[in-house]
Amino acid sequence: MSQNKILLVDDDPRLLKLLSLRLTAADFRVETANSGHQALGKLDAFLPHLIITDLRMEGMDGLTLFSSVQHKYPSLPVIILTAHGTIPDAVDATHKGVFSYLTKPFDSQQLILNIKAALEQCYPAMEKVSEEKDLGWRSRIITQNPAMEELLKQAQRIAQSEVSILIQSDSGTGKELLARAVHNASPRYEKPFVPINCAAIPDNLLESELFGHRKGAFTGADRNHTGLIEAADGGTLFLDEIGDMPLEFQAKLLRVLQEGEVRPVGATQSIPVDVRVISATHTDLDAAIQAGTFREDLYYRLNVVMLELPPLSERREDISLLANHFLQQLRKRSENCVAKSFSPEAMEVLMTAPWPGNIRQLINVVEQVAVLTVTPIISEAQINKALRGKTGEIVPLADAQSEFERNYLVRILQMTQGNVTLAARLAKRNRTEFYKLLNRHQLEPKIFRHD
Repeated sequence: MSQNKILLVDDDPRLLKLLSLRLTAADFRVETANSGHQALGKLDAFLPHLIITDLRMEGMDGLTLFSSVQHKYPSLPVIILTAHGTIPDAVDATHKGVFSYLTKPFDSQQLILNIKAALEQCYPAMEKVSEEKDLGWRSRIITQNPAMEELLKQAQRIAQSEVSILIQSDSGTGKELLARAVHNASPRYEKPFVPINCAAIPDNLLESELFGHRKGAFTGADRNHTGLIEAADGGTLFLDEIGDMPLEFQAKLLRVLQEGEVRPVGATQSIPVDVRVISATHTDLDAAIQAGTFREDLYYRLNVVMLELPPLSERREDISLLANHFLQQLRKRSENCVAKSFSPEAMEVLMTAPWPGNIRQLINVVEQVAVLTVTPIISEAQINKALRGKTGEIVPLADAQSEFERNYLVRILQMTQGNVTLAARLAKRNRTEFYKLLNRHQLEPKIFRHD
């Protein structure tokens, strides 16, 4: 197994060096930061398994750093180092979610024990399975995106339990791949993984397909049929597009999940089933409950834990990896594919396109251009044609900063109803500087004043 990564944060360079040497000697991979701001800058690139931070630091203190980390990486454990005089603050920090605190000076062995406890609790060891299983549970998910890595970390941890999972995301983001990864990481990995697309099965066949039927149950039932839920016994049942399930069938599914047994159509006795349920949807189930098209009791049965897959537009660093992977997969399947790579200009178009269809759309575009191209390198023009002109553009940093600044000023003027003195105070700027900002964006405070 690869080394556990620890991010050390302290504004005392001597303590930082000493801790780094001790933890490196204990076979941890260590990265250091001399401030909270520097730690946040290294977080996405280093992706630590644990953060150890001093409580009192200049600028951003340890608690502020913890709050920022928890917002983005809620499952990342944090240990706080504190002087005797700040123990009450450290105790309060543990109530807010900090894993533990240590008082200075502390024993090295005590620190190592705390680290191991944090890692074991937050990253529970999977059951002993083959080395291939250890490395391959998420092998089909290609990513270097920090948000995706955090999601997979949560998924691996949740996989060890039996709780139901709801995957919420747009169409084409890879919900079934994530569900399979959870199954592969779970103790049920050797049992069946049965995917069911609730939107693809006609309403009149849904009960028969899911519950099964007995011979003679209806016209055309000339033999016994094992339902998909029974076929998943011992394993994982994946209910894709659960939001499209007919309302009248939802009560029947709820009964199966509550009682752990299924009765085939035409049968007089129920069959016990043991399944772990993962469901997925691109629809807003809260809105569906309000509209009366989805049962609230079923929703809470399915949504014990929610995992949210980000759209491809929020994973732009993954686009080149995915595009090249799909191209190489196509080359393996087709001897007639002469395309070997994308030109830099073509890749730039791919990386800036809006991708409303997410990964499914990216696969379609790659296959389309790969089949049609007669040269080894796919050109920008071919990508543009496949996208039908629907390309995107990354906004220059200066423009993005200017837009944010203007929106911020508008919002604060709305809050203060055009009171510049109060707005400047909230923005922590003096009036002269604040007026300069308003002039730069051609904003007039008087238009925000109410009669």
